[in-house]
Amino acid sequence: MSERRSWNELRDETLASPEAREAYDAARIRFELGAAVRERRESLAMTQAQLAQRAGLQQPAVARFEAGGTMPTLPLLERLAMALGLRLHVGFEPLDRAS
Repeated sequence: MSERRSWNELRDETLASPEAREAYDAARIRFELGAAVRERRESLAMTQAQLAQRAGLQQPAVARFEAGGTMPTLPLLERLAMALGLRLHVGFEPLDRAS
């Protein structure tokens, strides 16, 4: 009979693979960027349609971005930042400090 493993054990085993870890990190980045844009937009009492208009996008593109469904380019991030009244800051940090 095979040993039953918990979800956490399966997740940890899967993320030990470099390919899986890379995909997980990319998904995390998309999710965090989307959440940050959504939080700022909501704090400004702005709809997705209003943000889209200000950024020169279509509303479904904003919805996909906020849901973490797309990996944005720097020009897109700059457009969103400007539309939200923000300045884009891109940086690097050591892996041992990265979340």
